[in-house]
Amino acid sequence: MKNEPYKGMPSQVILGIIVIALGLLFLLDNLDIWDFHRAIQFWPMLFIVIGTVKMFDTKSGNGFLVGAILVFVGVMMTLNRLGILYFSWRTVWPVLLIVLGGSVVYTALTGRRRIDSALKVEQGTDAVIDVTAILGGFERRISTPAFRGGEVTAIMGGCSLDLRGSSIESEAVINVFAVFGGITMKVPPDWTVILQGSPIMGGFEEKTVAPPDQSKRLIVKGYAIMGGVEVRN
Repeated sequence: MKNEPYKGMPSQVILGIIVIALGLLFLLDNLDIWDFHRAIQFWPMLFIVIGTVKMFDTKSGNGFLVGAILVFVGVMMTLNRLGILYFSWRTVWPVLLIVLGGSVVYTALTGRRRIDSALKVEQGTDAVIDVTAILGGFERRISTPAFRGGEVTAIMGGCSLDLRGSSIESEAVINVFAVFGGITMKVPPDWTVILQGSPIMGGFEEKTVAPPDQSKRLIVKGYAIMGGVEVRN
């Protein structure tokens, strides 16, 4: 697997443009040119921003579904605050349960088929991972002789992956997305870890010792939005 860092650029560009736009709005407010304080009540648009970034940055159907759900929640809450759509939380929380249950069913029905296709069946289901933790925790020990990477998402939850029983043929890429949550990975001592993530009010931290032989490389990229990603051995 070759490293192609440019693939992550579209989502980074979108996120950068959004941050610049917010900065300009606050500047106009401080200069008394436009009252931006009223716009603060539309904080649910944060869900739209995070969901959009996730949808552009993911390569899996499960990740795209998570991003779409976040965008949907943000749009519905924003329309409510604009007075276009009226609903109460007594109506919303059952709908959220239905959506969450639907996402679980979707993952259960499509996840195995998607992984088998990506691995061409021969390398075992642990060679490529697709992990999502929302409002909960996920712990997993992965053992495979040809780890290729995958995707890890933690939203208001935590993911802990133990990769010390695995090996890399040359290079593997893990795309992470942590929002108000944390992702921890334990890797073998002969892996070289390269962090290419973008922390936004969050952090990426590496606690590994670089091995003499750097033929096995693990590239960790993605986003930590008010969350954290830690890799250690």
